[in-house]
Amino acid sequence: MSALTAAQEGRNNGLGILAMVAGIFCMATMDALAKWLGESYSLSQIVFFRALFAIPPVLILAHFSGGLRLLKTQRPMVHIFRGVCTAVAIFSFFASLRVLPLAEAWAIAFAAPLIVTALSMPLLGEPVGWRRWSGVLIGFLGVLIVVRPGMTAFQPAALLALATAVGYALVMITGRKYATTESTAALVFYTTLIPLALAGTVLPMNWQTPVGGDWALFVILGTLGGLAMLLLTQAFRLAQAAVVVPFDYTAMIWSVAWGWLLWRDLPDAMAWAGAALIIVSGLYVAHREAQLRRQRGRHLD
Repeated sequence: MSALTAAQEGRNNGLGILAMVAGIFCMATMDALAKWLGESYSLSQIVFFRALFAIPPVLILAHFSGGLRLLKTQRPMVHIFRGVCTAVAIFSFFASLRVLPLAEAWAIAFAAPLIVTALSMPLLGEPVGWRRWSGVLIGFLGVLIVVRPGMTAFQPAALLALATAVGYALVMITGRKYATTESTAALVFYTTLIPLALAGTVLPMNWQTPVGGDWALFVILGTLGGLAMLLLTQAFRLAQAAVVVPFDYTAMIWSVAWGWLLWRDLPDAMAWAGAALIIVSGLYVAHREAQLRRQRGRHLD
């Protein structure tokens, strides 16, 4: 590799990391707004505006990626499935935020990449060796520590955050499977449009006119969601997944910060311990998968 090429790769990696961190900050801030608004408004109203104001940034992504023609698809049922999974994930997560601290909900949702690895064999036919299985099992142990089933501190809302992880895992798996035949713009657009449509069907039954500055908060909520999609997409364009994926876990920093600033919530010792196990195992699994991709078929598991 020439010095010029190495320098360019270094710049791209730096920009990719910056885009990833900014995108995750937008996501965590959006979730803090959703928790705040959830104290006064219905889930359907929050999900509707979250999707509505995310549409323009998604259309911008499509425009600069090659035009709106990229939104055409030969696999409508795939996009409907992904959209429903996304809607379930968003509704579940926002519902969990009504009870759980922001950081605790995020810690459980971090299980999504581990679920992707666990389902890679049955759904994608990709072999998973004992090292990655070990990472997955340790991560799931971390989830159990955070959720605490059977203990007095158990919150049923934690199961909603876990449903979010499953929903997003299915979205990621189908995205991986159809990435070669469907454009990124289409994959993002329909996972925004379908939650908008589903939330809109029940919105009239739960509508409450926003008061004061809440209109602005709804606009910011959705815009942050769309901006996060743009930034995360750009992050993966600029740098390899192995470079930017670890910075997904900066969400823990932002969620703890927002939780403390707005609600004076801080995770307890068990939540911190479980989150640490989830994050470390997620990083390890991501590292192993990057190694496997580099080895081009050499069996390291």
